[in-house]
Amino acid sequence: MHADLVASKPRALIVEDEILIAEELKARLSLLGFMVIAAVDSGEEGIAIATRERPDLVLMDIRLKGTKDGVQATREIHEQVDVPIVYLTAYSDRLTVDRARGTEYDGFILKPFRAGELQSTIEIAMQRHAIRLKNKGKDKEQKS
Repeated sequence: MHADLVASKPRALIVEDEILIAEELKARLSLLGFMVIAAVDSGEEGIAIATRERPDLVLMDIRLKGTKDGVQATREIHEQVDVPIVYLTAYSDRLTVDRARGTEYDGFILKPFRAGELQSTIEIAMQRHAIRLKNKGKDKEQKS
């Protein structure tokens, strides 16, 4: 008997305090072939899950419940985990954009977003992350 091997789905974490948007993101990510491991509404929860579960992608709102916003959460996640992070925000004011720019992130989407925009941004974020990992591997080989 022949058994087909099924590739595991990439895993995504959603950090979004608006429940309707989080539900929409879950549905869209599922259609894109992702398994959503959690949808949380605070930076603290996002940090805890990202560092424990090490997802393949994080979608991060900037304004969140709790004491840490998405920019702070992104910084803390990247101190422990190398994961592509895509910001989702309804705010495009200079202060918000400048704070986000000061972090390592792989995409930035303004709400409301379209399905095609979400898909292309995620694809680019995943590709950028893969290139970054490949380059880190080359750097390690050259130092050896």
